[in-house]
Amino acid sequence: MEKEAEVRAKGFTAVCGIDEAGRGPLAGPVVAAAVILPEGIELPGVNDSKKITEKKREVLFDFVKEHALAYGIGQASEQEIDEINILQATFLAMRRAVEALDVPADFALVDGNRIQGLDIPAETVIGGDGKVLSIAAASILAKVTRDRYMREMAQTYPEYGFEKHKGYGTKAHYAAIEQYGICPLHRRTFLKKILNK
Repeated sequence: MEKEAEVRAKGFTAVCGIDEAGRGPLAGPVVAAAVILPEGIELPGVNDSKKITEKKREVLFDFVKEHALAYGIGQASEQEIDEINILQATFLAMRRAVEALDVPADFALVDGNRIQGLDIPAETVIGGDGKVLSIAAASILAKVTRDRYMREMAQTYPEYGFEKHKGYGTKAHYAAIEQYGICPLHRRTFLKKILNK
């Protein structure tokens, strides 16, 4: 919380934490979340979403939503990723997440080392999902939202096993692409080598 307190000490009142899920997969959207937490709140169990089991993340998803002052979720589609590249699509998803907040944020703390395109002042925090509570909360919302979507899509495209790997480049996923080709959910720019065969 020190980081949020530091920013508040400068006079900002609605500090949001931002994180994304799904920069690396071969399929599906990139999803970002922005979360504004009440000052001084503690959220036991909330940590970097990668360090929490899927089951625990599902529980914390509702817990975060109940305790946040505001949260917003944004995404950029596979098509957008292919058109503008994954980095720009990530920034786009983050911008959409901030725009979706019910309470307008006046400052953003963003996981990672780069951010652009936000209409409010922002600061990046490397490893922020393990250091800043609002970023950790955002990481859970982004990850669970994306995982649920990929599980849903697994019903439309059952041959790829999206419910298991969520679109990441596992052996089984590559094998399914070899066998069935790609589906509309795949990011073509991530699969150039396979598509050029």
